Amino acid sequence: MVLIELERVGKSYNRGSRVALDDVSMEIHAGEMVVVWGERRSGRSTLLRIAAGIEAPDTGTVRFDGDCLTARHRRLLGNGIGYCRLEFRRNRGPTVLDQLIVGQLGRRVPQATALTKAWDALERVQARGCADLEAIDLKPDETVRVAIARTLTCKPRMLIIDEPTLGVDVVKRDAILKLLRSLADDGIAVLSSTGDGRGFLGADRVLALEEGKLDGDLTPRLAQVTDLNRRRQAQR
Repeated sequence: MVLIELERVGKSYNRGSRVALDDVSMEIHAGEMVVVWGERRSGRSTLLRIAAGIEAPDTGTVRFDGDCLTARHRRLLGNGIGYCRLEFRRNRGPTVLDQLIVGQLGRRVPQATALTKAWDALERVQARGCADLEAIDLKPDETVRVAIARTLTCKPRMLIIDEPTLGVDVVKRDAILKLLRSLADDGIAVLSSTGDGRGFLGADRVLALEEGKLDGDLTPRLAQVTDLNRRRQAQR
């Protein structure tokens, strides 16, 4: 099942003098992990923000589960799409647990439910030990895990994260990528980006973005992606 689809998406800045995305089309299925590779200023961050609905394209269409994300009234961020931000706001509390709870309260989740979901998310990313730490004291890999946990409290069907291994110790990079792979195995579509050749572990497909042009296996049928149910059965 196609979960998200970008059709002929274009985006420019500085009154059209800098093209970030040029006629980009791609689709991602549920349970699939896709990595976009590109050098600095290649447009990879723009691509992820547009896929999340944070930024609107100048041309083209973005669909999530068949619904047009580019329509003015459509906003699926936090409701099906989880964009993983690596920054933490001080006004949401000093500790990691506070950070995971406050955002839920803003979505009118009951406090007891928010607490349970926060603990469950931290458990899922193996970061329960970070609950009482202040966000500013987290190590780079812990920051990524906690940020993913915060996004998981929204129960996303798709998780988008820009350069998850940036600044993470080489020894711990693979663990972060394996975590993202495990989320895809649970049925969550994962879209991430990388600026080097070490962020591909576990990916079903790797797409290259250069000067706004996307190249690679743009559709899952071009890659040998195993059906999610068959993949789970094979792991038993």
